[in-house]
Parts: sequence; structure tokens; C-alpha cells
Amino acid sequence: METKNKTLFTKDLENKKIVVEREFSAPVESVWKAWTDSDLLDQWWAPKPWRAETKSMDFRTGGFWLYAMKGPDNEVHWARVDYKSIEKLKNFQAADYFCDENGNKNDELPNMNWDNQFSKTADGTRVVVNISFKSEADIRAILDMGFKEGFEMALGNLDELLEK
Repeated sequence: METKNKTLFTKDLENKKIVVEREFSAPVESVWKAWTDSDLLDQWWAPKPWRAETKSMDFRTGGFWLYAMKGPDNEVHWARVDYKSIEKLKNFQAADYFCDENGNKNDELPNMNWDNQFSKTADGTRVVVNISFKSEADIRAILDMGFKEGFEMALGNLDELLEK
């Protein structure tokens, strides 16, 4: 399904960050809920044919989201998002990393720090995601894993969910 909303993806290797910007044709409250409610996240977070499956989620400062990305061939990758700060309907910051099914961090894979900003536009909501990394090598590793393509596909899934 083609969407009018396009993702702007900027990688800044020198400053060890990626910025992802996208507008959604839905109110801030709906977009915020889609990012912060595990039932909704499970419906859009993974690029098809993959799916996200939440094991547990506690969306509050100091809480975390533990989920699996499940592939069509039963491949499973676990990840955890630790919520550092939340300003309802405006912003949340989190540490995101690969882990095992119990949330124990895998230090062999890159981790990221996310700063997600939500703002009202004339036609809906603008989301700006600033993702910072420890090193340029970590950014390259994430990009080599298909992060750009996968996240763009997931944001397209979110568009479809918000249209329902």
C-alpha cells in the first residue's frame, strides 16, 4: 500500500546519530498511543513478514518493554527498551538494546539511545526520532542489519494502523 507520508532518514556518522522524521495523518493522541501501548506496537513495530510480540511492557520512567521480533521461518530476536524519561504526548527517551528472552543485555550487538518527539501539525502529527550510538561502527552495524529499510517499513505499517 502506497502512502502519502514519507520517512526522512538522515545518518550523521560524524556525530554518531540517525534522525528519522515522519508525519502521520492522525492526532497526536493516536500516534502517541501507537508508540506506547504494547497491543498497538505489536501490530506495527515489525517489518512484514516479521511480527513483534510483547513479553512485558511497563510504560513509565524506569519501566521497560521486552519484546521479540519473530520471523516467518521461526527466527526470533529479543530486544528491550528501558524508558529513561516521559513527557506525555510530547517526548520519551529510552535505551534500546538486543537481549535474551529474560531481558539480559547482549553486549556483542550495538545498543541505541532513542529520543522520540511528537508534535501537532496542521494535518496530524510529526514524529522525530533522534537515535544516538556509542560509535560509528555501531551505526554501521545497525544499518547493515537492515535497520533503515525495516524501520521505514514499520512506519508504513503504523500509517496503515492509524488509518483504521
